[in-house]
Amino acid sequence: MPHSYIERILRAQVYDVARETPLVEASRLSRRLDNRVWLKREDLQPVFSFKLRGAYNRIRSLSDQERERGVIAASAGNHAQGVALSAHRLGIKALIVMPKTTPLIKVEAVRSLGARAVLFGDSYDEAYAHSRELAEEKGLTFIHPFDDPEVIAGQGTIGMEILRQHPGPPDAIFVPVGGGGLIAGIAAYVKYVFPQVRMIGVEPEDAPTLYRALEADRRVTLKQVGIFADGVAVRQIGRETFRVAKQVVDEVILVSTDEICAAIKDIFDDTRTTAEPAGALSVAGMKKYVSREGVAGQSLVAIESGANINFDRLRHVAERAELGERREALLAVQIPEEPGSFLRFCRVLGRRSITEFNYRYADSRKAHVFAGVELNEGDSEREMLIRALEEKGYPVVDLTDNEIAKLHIRYMVGGHAPGVENENLIRFQFPERPGALVAFLSAMGKRWNISLFHYRNHGAAYGRVLMGIQIDPREKSEFRRFLKELGYPWEEETENPAYRMFACGGECELKENG
Repeated sequence: MPHSYIERILRAQVYDVARETPLVEASRLSRRLDNRVWLKREDLQPVFSFKLRGAYNRIRSLSDQERERGVIAASAGNHAQGVALSAHRLGIKALIVMPKTTPLIKVEAVRSLGARAVLFGDSYDEAYAHSRELAEEKGLTFIHPFDDPEVIAGQGTIGMEILRQHPGPPDAIFVPVGGGGLIAGIAAYVKYVFPQVRMIGVEPEDAPTLYRALEADRRVTLKQVGIFADGVAVRQIGRETFRVAKQVVDEVILVSTDEICAAIKDIFDDTRTTAEPAGALSVAGMKKYVSREGVAGQSLVAIESGANINFDRLRHVAERAELGERREALLAVQIPEEPGSFLRFCRVLGRRSITEFNYRYADSRKAHVFAGVELNEGDSEREMLIRALEEKGYPVVDLTDNEIAKLHIRYMVGGHAPGVENENLIRFQFPERPGALVAFLSAMGKRWNISLFHYRNHGAAYGRVLMGIQIDPREKSEFRRFLKELGYPWEEETENPAYRMFACGGECELKENG
């Protein structure tokens, strides 16, 4: 047990800038989960995130000489604002290196707090490397976002507040995990006072940094991480945070993007405030834990860690929340191309609410329907509906968990392109900055033709692009070399059933039952 952190946390100086945030009961969520659910409202901090605590505690510990030289940090959001405000309050110069993909609202927020913002690179890793170079060159003190004992201690004051505010020890505390500073600090304190409290980290399925490290019993560097919950998009857990977490974290739960969106909606329903994706991770993990363990009557605390969400991301959250709650099914159904078949299909659906309906003529024998159907009883009702359709002779492909269908195909149902040959479907992540697409097209030159393109902006640092590219089979290896040299994350989706049914070029036949 890292007892040395108890004294650090008790002595942490955070309340010059941070506030003691309330621990509030989420009454609606409590009734739904049949447990007493509490939200620790770190979204109510002056910079709308817990990051202020650790940043201030670290900067306040600087020597007079270090204060005179100034501080530097690398961040695309919450840590940047925490460092900027802390330095401003203490009269210290601050330089923040932010990726070029950082939304302007966050850059302006940092500058409004008196810090100088420098935009460099397309990712946090590039900004981090540049900030380290500048720190060495200019003699500035680097303020790490998580892997620093004073930062960890500052975040640990949240655990101290929870135990003071909660009537007795809670049964479990759920904490979002990125670099690990938050859970290391909270868990170190809580486990020292009440070892029986379960400390549970929550990470996105596509950024399992601590999960993989605990699994391997060593720090693991992920090849890439998902971008939706950008506040926890860290490729490697911190060295010190992992050392502490190994001793005080009971388990890590992984959740999907849809489950995070559903949790954002849960928090909104109870508080009428909007959490950022990373801020809602703990609620998503709590719901999964309750479902898995079947617990009832327990007292469960979730850290709502922040609310720095771009307004234009709310559309995506709203679209995916019902899927995350398993309250919507996305189905691709083949129906006969004959008079009355569409009506017969609708009658099988009964009185269920239709959330989306896309119909497209396929050929003289069959048609494809892309349908969103509201569910009241989750997966069991979805399975029952699919059986009912199949019993009536309709081939069905369940697309409810198909990422391409949810993100792209539902917005571009328009039929096949029979004249297009050798089409390969590729899913890319492009940095959300001017010139990214032009750079891609310039690199590709005239070697391959683009036959399909779909992109939607979700307010994140990276955009998701779906692209059809005509590639002669003899050039497949050359194309893969091109993708590797390009460096953008990509996945091939040519065999994805949503694409083959609704959008692919050439001859695409519906595969029975997917």
